[in-house]
Amino acid sequence: WLTDILTQCAWSAARTRDTYLSAQFWRLARRIGKKKAAIAVAHSILVISWHLLTNDCDYQDLGGDYFTRRNADRQRDRLIGQLHNLGYRVTLERPA
Repeated sequence: WLTDILTQCAWSAARTRDTYLSAQFWRLARRIGKKKAAIAVAHSILVISWHLLTNDCDYQDLGGDYFTRRNADRQRDRLIGQLHNLGYRVTLERPA
C-alpha cells in the first residue's frame, strides 16, 4: 500500500510547476518512460520523508531549475552543440 500511495503522490508532484520533483519526473520520463519515472519520484519522496523525520527539519524545495543550475557549463556546451548541428556559428560574450 505504501508503493501505491507514494506513486499517486509522484503523479501529483509531476503536475506541479517549478518544483524539484516535477523537474525530476519529466527529466526521467523522457528517458525511461512515465511509469518508471513515477516510481523513481516515489522513491525520492520516501527518501525525503525519511530525512525530514530523522533530522526533524523542514522541507526546502530545490526548485524546478535545479538540474540546469547544477551544471551550467554542461548546459551551455550542450546548447552550443545543438546550434552547431543546426548550422549556426556561435560566439559567446559575458554580460557587462
